[in-house]
Amino acid sequence: MSSVYSLLINEVIIRMVNTFDSVLDLVLLSLISLFDYRDKTKMTNESKSSTNNIQQQQQQQEHEDFGPRVKGVTIAKPIVYGNVARYFGHKRDDGHTHEWKIYLRFYNNEDPSGYIKKVHFKLHDSYPNSLRVCEEPPYEVDETGWGEFGVAIRIYFKDPNERPLNLFHVLKLFKIEPGAAPDGGPMPVFTDYLVSEFYDEIVFSDPSRTMLRLLKSAQQLPPSIATRSETDFEKKKSETLQSLISAKNRLGSEIDDLKRRIQVTKDEIVKYQSNVI
Repeated sequence: MSSVYSLLINEVIIRMVNTFDSVLDLVLLSLISLFDYRDKTKMTNESKSSTNNIQQQQQQQEHEDFGPRVKGVTIAKPIVYGNVARYFGHKRDDGHTHEWKIYLRFYNNEDPSGYIKKVHFKLHDSYPNSLRVCEEPPYEVDETGWGEFGVAIRIYFKDPNERPLNLFHVLKLFKIEPGAAPDGGPMPVFTDYLVSEFYDEIVFSDPSRTMLRLLKSAQQLPPSIATRSETDFEKKKSETLQSLISAKNRLGSEIDDLKRRIQVTKDEIVKYQSNVI
């Protein structure tokens, strides 16, 4: 019996030792993995920190490269932005009814690539890749669709000291026809070709020395991508100016007439006062 007990005890001891060795191996492996992970994490964080420092240094260098601002200088760059749309004449299988182009153009076909870094067009989220980026002229997006929506246009400049400029344009596909609705009110109607564009100016106040040079040295776009505005803004400017002059003259005449009537009223009051006395 004693020999049997001895064998059993030895077997138990052997199993306990083997189990202990296995547990010890697992603990050692866990510790090794932990230290290895910590070292890798430390290296990754150090790498990220180094990358961030390099990026910050590059950004700071870019800011410094454009030099100090030139005080008292203002330069305006006229632009035209908007869209054109063409009706298919029917609704396609995908429901689209129009092809359209939204754009940002510089007046008189100036090439702004020397001082414009890129232009973003944020379309409706239903479009794949709704954020379209143009890094060189022409700054435009061609698409098809069936509905109107707002498009955010964001202009980035080569000089990082200049803040991005935000524009907003409502993409127009339909013409609003007064009295076309059954109740006599306005209603959107299909038209073969529609233009919706606006004139504006980008004003650079106290630009940096390098930016000033880039603004002044801008050339014309090559004929292959040069375009003309759909709207004759010079004619529109002349008509608007003439309307303002006419309104000013009309207002002046009305003011003179009002002054005359006030004077007549004053004279009448003085006359009545003298009669009473």
